[in-house]
Amino acid sequence: MGEAVAAVDLGATSGRVMLGHVGPDELRMRAVARFPNRPVRIRGALHWNVVELYREVCDGVRQAAREADLTSVGIDSWAVDYALLRGGRMLGMPHHYRDDRNAAAVPTVHDMVGPAELYEVNGLQHLPFNTTFQLAAERESGLLQLAERMLLIPDLLAYWLTGEQVAERTNASTTGLLDARTSNWSEPLMDRLGISRDLLPRLVSPGERIGEVTPDVADELGADRLAVTAVGSHDTASAVVAVPARDESFAYISCGTWSLVGAELERPVLSARGRAANFTNELGVDGRIRYLHNVMGLWLLTESVERWSRDGPAVDLESLLAEAAAVPPGRVAEFDPNDARFLPPGDMPARIAAWLTEHDRPVPGTRAEFVRCILESLATAYAESIDLLERLTGRALSTVHVVGGGARNELLCELTAARTGRTVIAGPVEATALGNVLVQARTAGMVTGTLESMRDLVRRTCELRRYRPSR
Repeated sequence: MGEAVAAVDLGATSGRVMLGHVGPDELRMRAVARFPNRPVRIRGALHWNVVELYREVCDGVRQAAREADLTSVGIDSWAVDYALLRGGRMLGMPHHYRDDRNAAAVPTVHDMVGPAELYEVNGLQHLPFNTTFQLAAERESGLLQLAERMLLIPDLLAYWLTGEQVAERTNASTTGLLDARTSNWSEPLMDRLGISRDLLPRLVSPGERIGEVTPDVADELGADRLAVTAVGSHDTASAVVAVPARDESFAYISCGTWSLVGAELERPVLSARGRAANFTNELGVDGRIRYLHNVMGLWLLTESVERWSRDGPAVDLESLLAEAAAVPPGRVAEFDPNDARFLPPGDMPARIAAWLTEHDRPVPGTRAEFVRCILESLATAYAESIDLLERLTGRALSTVHVVGGGARNELLCELTAARTGRTVIAGPVEATALGNVLVQARTAGMVTGTLESMRDLVRRTCELRRYRPSR
């Protein structure tokens, strides 16, 4: 079957290991392992069970090595979260970005470096769980003073595989400690925040080889001389690689637990208007800038379904979406999906109802109306973000590419086309894993060329669906 690569793609609720075969006219990928990602609450704090994730990753890569001549592994995950290490060992389980501790640390950071100054350096949208705020919480607990190294989640797993401690740039750009202009760690900012320069490892870029798996890992995986390659280790960076755009006049919505609504630029936008609009500058593959806005995303829907299933029989989401599509337009009110109350886990329908009541808007009467309310609210938030993108970048954005799990949601895609007044192209669903595979394949010499040539390969080999505004 020829050489292959394995993409480890870790989402906030599930993970997968995908086996990819790539050539000039070939892009094939299939799952060899899928597994849940279940956070664990310990003494009131929410943590990631990264040891269990590592075990699942090793099982998946072992299976991939059984099925193909595996040359490389690449790892991507969600952003901002990390482990603190001393002597190469973790100082406790990594905290979850939805943990309550983060918001309390925001004033501590802003007392040292104000919001405008932070944005001038890192260009990041203010989110209370950004790594800078989490590290301030670590200082208050005393752990930061003990730590010798911080590794983001994909870098932690790569370290366990190879013994190499690195920080991949696309995910490093979400920490708030990377200079948006130079794409290097901002040592002056670290000094002002009281963060040791030794805490952060050397930076690598997507396409660089991190190292080979160590002999003990190779024995466990049944794969000698297996390379671990840096990819866009922030999952959105990998997803944007697989956006099947023909030119630069596109916006993308990487739609999953979160919805990342953005455009791809050559340089950061660090204007006061961008900061006021809460837009973020994150690094992409090949030095591109992912200029985007975080929208709460399908988390609202999945948490609602989980609550309904907890209170009664399991909910059939497909049937519920069909019922929501039959709800007449204008029947339900909309809410602000970015309200901070929707960030933690919990009873999402009750929170949505409370928001609507506080704003003198009618509360949905059925579950189908709740789903319609969520999707219409998301579509409106997408449209507002894309209109802002055009104004902030001065670029006309004629097409919206929806990639990730949300590309399967026909009602959401239809509503997005209607709200934005733009053509929506949905797919690929597994964009993150595809982008991961493509970067590895280019490093291994299976394909060559620019991001644009890789996107052309995605267009030619993946199933896409088009939604017109008139629908």
